[in-house]
Amino acid sequence: MERLEFRLLGFPEFRLSGRPVKLELRKAAALLIYLAEASRPVAREVAATLLWPEADEETARARLRRTLYKIRVAFGEEVIAASGTSLCLQPALSVEADTKVFEHACNFGRLDEAGDIYGGDFLAGLSLPDCPEFEEWAFFRREGLRSLLVQALERLTEAKIADCEPRAAIVHARRLVGLDPLSENAHRHLIRAYLLAGDRAAAERQYETCCKLLAEELGVPVNRETTELLEVTEKLATSVQTRYAARNGIHLAYQTVGEGALDVVFVPGFVSHVERAWDDPRGRAFLMKLAGLGRLVFFDRRGVGLSDRIGAPPTVEATAEDILTVLDAIGSRRALLIGASEGGPGCIRFAAGWPKRLAGLVLYGSLARGSRSEDYPFVLTPAQYDAWLARLVAQWGGPSEIETFAPGLADDRQARSWWAGLLRAASSPGAIRAVLAALRDTDVRSLLSSIRVPTLVLHRRGDRAVRFDAGRHLAEEIPSARFVELDGIDHWAWAGDQDAVIDRIRTFAAQL
Repeated sequence: MERLEFRLLGFPEFRLSGRPVKLELRKAAALLIYLAEASRPVAREVAATLLWPEADEETARARLRRTLYKIRVAFGEEVIAASGTSLCLQPALSVEADTKVFEHACNFGRLDEAGDIYGGDFLAGLSLPDCPEFEEWAFFRREGLRSLLVQALERLTEAKIADCEPRAAIVHARRLVGLDPLSENAHRHLIRAYLLAGDRAAAERQYETCCKLLAEELGVPVNRETTELLEVTEKLATSVQTRYAARNGIHLAYQTVGEGALDVVFVPGFVSHVERAWDDPRGRAFLMKLAGLGRLVFFDRRGVGLSDRIGAPPTVEATAEDILTVLDAIGSRRALLIGASEGGPGCIRFAAGWPKRLAGLVLYGSLARGSRSEDYPFVLTPAQYDAWLARLVAQWGGPSEIETFAPGLADDRQARSWWAGLLRAASSPGAIRAVLAALRDTDVRSLLSSIRVPTLVLHRRGDRAVRFDAGRHLAEEIPSARFVELDGIDHWAWAGDQDAVIDRIRTFAAQL
């Protein structure tokens, strides 16, 4: 069976069994294209009227016959089956049109393929100004295909972001903006892709371009949603700046946000990045709520984020020293120390060694020992821990273990992309292995009974990363500690119901 191919995305091209066929008459090309797109018989009167609207019926029919002859000559055979009343492509031919292949790829989710097929707009460069009905038909067909491409590019951009491929997302988003420069949604996709790629300067330039286009062409300002994408940039550029504190040759990156009589020092889990933390809307909201309690201070411990890499494992003693270094740098005398997850043991060590520097201690989703022992059954065995660590390192570069840390966000594309980007920016696989190996060997149980500062222990019942019983154990062993059970399954404090966490901390801080 011979194969008749139509390339209609861009200037139209025709092939018969792989052989290019040139049609000099534009209306001959238009007739073939119309029949291919119709995929069914078309009445002769309809075709004649479509292509020769100004001619009388007899003249139009005569011109149609001559056009059919020209097509037969060009192809060297009869590719149109003509009866006395209708026209259609020869049923004996295998017909393929790139427009149909493109639509099929879109409908079945083969988005990369769809993007590759779309080489240009439908019938780009082919115009029949004396055939208004054909031009109208081509216009609506063109717009329908462009709309499909826009949807495909939007889905591709989101998928590439979700798959932690921001550079690929940028390519698709740029094409999206090129299709419709006045689409604010397209600009938002590109801004988001730039941000997730860590190119904040490009994101800001794209935002400025969007503002200018909308103002000059449409006379409207950008929506609040677009502005919010870059609000963090403005805050970081003004009041939230990364600074460095040093002790014994080790430099620690830290930030302070807000002001107040109370310093609120937040020590995150095993990995952090003081600048990338702002890129997640949930994390950003959580940090700003903490800043509402006083002057928020948060930092990257040695070995991760923007702080110095070191040759020795970051022990709890080292983390306690890092806390002291940052407190001294900002001139803090008494602070509320919040240790989340693996940040908790270092905070426990600091509270035991420097109690006069603290107004209170909050431990969220934390633990006292890194691996299981006979008298501490709340965590993984050393073998299980090593297996988990191997899996985490093997998946590094992607949203590693998000199903454990934040199961409620496991299907959230933005959260997955942010987490993967933060991991890549904060550490390398080999470096994080050393950090977590140190945690496996951590044991601060002997310090718990010596803590005399007011202490609040918060733990979610369904926490999959650190078992609920580990939090209960902390509260039982720390004198006068207050234990609060929270609903939820997410380990990250900012995932799930973050307001429940903030409200408990706010109430506790008000009583200090």
